[in-house]
Amino acid sequence: MRHAGPAAALHQEVTGNDKLAIGHFGSLGYLVAGLAGQATGRKSRSTEDVKVPEGLRFLRDSMVATALSMVLFYLVFTVWAWIAVGSEATSPVLSATSGGNFIMQGVAKGLQFGIGVSIILYGVRTVLGELVPAFEGFSRKVVPGAVPALDIPIVYPFAANGVLIGFIASFAGGLVSFALLATVFGPALGLALILPGMVPHFFTGGGAGVFGNATGGRRGAIIGGFLNGILISFLPALLLQVLGSLGFANTTFGDADFGWFGIVVGNVVKLGPVGGFIGLLALVGVMLAGTSWYQKKFVDSGWDPGLKHGEWIIPQKELAKAKD
Repeated sequence: MRHAGPAAALHQEVTGNDKLAIGHFGSLGYLVAGLAGQATGRKSRSTEDVKVPEGLRFLRDSMVATALSMVLFYLVFTVWAWIAVGSEATSPVLSATSGGNFIMQGVAKGLQFGIGVSIILYGVRTVLGELVPAFEGFSRKVVPGAVPALDIPIVYPFAANGVLIGFIASFAGGLVSFALLATVFGPALGLALILPGMVPHFFTGGGAGVFGNATGGRRGAIIGGFLNGILISFLPALLLQVLGSLGFANTTFGDADFGWFGIVVGNVVKLGPVGGFIGLLALVGVMLAGTSWYQKKFVDSGWDPGLKHGEWIIPQKELAKAKD
């Protein structure tokens, strides 16, 4: 079995094989979620082991559960907005003029979100059924050993409940981070407020929930999703401070990988034209050397972050000898 790092090993915990890779800029959040699940949730049951009463069996359909959950989410915030600012102030956003209209707008928006997720999941099944076999034929002749890297929704079907739990936990982490930025870190460090958005927290939080569930069950999905929410709140706030040196002042990016890498590159560029160029070359060298060492030290030796402490898979070299 081939490994390409801890994220790839965690991906195998989710899918059961190494036929796919994640091509998304939230890998840090997924890795943190998987490791958090391993550390905290070894005895926790899977998010998919949910007993549903006979009268509520329709909730076992992940698409129905997601749509209903999003309706509840939107209802909370639309009613909150209606109470807080009144119909006139919010009508340009929701086209609502009364409390009843606000409620129906919340229901409609929630159902639209659920429909969008359903389309994504159907598309994922199509991609897995058609694209992956086609790519395998291509890779055998052109790039032996290559695997297709797709967006994070490819893991959603492996833990549909984990997606929902991870999203809710990530959004909660975003709300907590927003409060901390507003009351503590904003005044003290001058960090900007990062509003928790539904889309980034759903996509990256849902993925974090799947990876956290794969290594730590329900507890891993909750803690992993929450940590992901903190990452995609604080990293963009810190990234905002250095993007001016890269020509993108007053802008930021929401994904975790953009955050940590952008912070490093932005600080290196501040060294000036010559110092920045030398610093970037040094950064590339350090990253190449570091990944090479990591590959030999951990990946090739059989370490899998999805396994319990002390459990090791068969190292690649020994596996090759066994095959011979």
